[in-house]
Amino acid sequence: MSDSIISRFPVPELVDLPADIRARILAVQDKAGFVPNVFLMLAHRPAEFRAFFDYHDALMEKDVGLTKAEREMIVVATSAAGECLYCVVAHGAVLRIRAKNPRVADQLATNYRKAEITPRQRAMLDFALRLSTRGGTIEDADLEPLFAHGFDHEAIWDIGAITAFFSMSNRLVHLTATPPNPEFYLMGRLPKA
Repeated sequence: MSDSIISRFPVPELVDLPADIRARILAVQDKAGFVPNVFLMLAHRPAEFRAFFDYHDALMEKDVGLTKAEREMIVVATSAAGECLYCVVAHGAVLRIRAKNPRVADQLATNYRKAEITPRQRAMLDFALRLSTRGGTIEDADLEPLFAHGFDHEAIWDIGAITAFFSMSNRLVHLTATPPNPEFYLMGRLPKA
């Protein structure tokens, strides 16, 4: 575990966690080379940890309707609007890798309207940002640009569900003051040799 503060709330030691959660965290550590702070922060409440990552994986680990990179685009752009440093930095790293573009995450975090994205992706983010910041104003007509760009009902549901899920995630990070791991800042910035 890191010496820095990961949460305003208690962070359990790995050895004290239920076996399934410990195994999941260690698998991430084996793959990434470090344990993302959000895993340790959420381990404070094991039942919620399981529910959070089950829903996360259901939304983010499929490649139907939206690419995995597009899913990360939604997270970065809406988390920037939600002022969540952790999610912008961590998911920005994942986006750089999945999009194979070292610039796109920074562009989306600053101004998605100026980013190197397609008109389809711009429509997706226009909708996600509106849902994230003015969700109560969404009307049937707001889905029309998405349909015009080839999104179906299932893909639009995913756009909305990812937006909603990460709005919750952003607020948990604000509550806990969980910082991004230093490793995230450099990930995906240079092509692999």
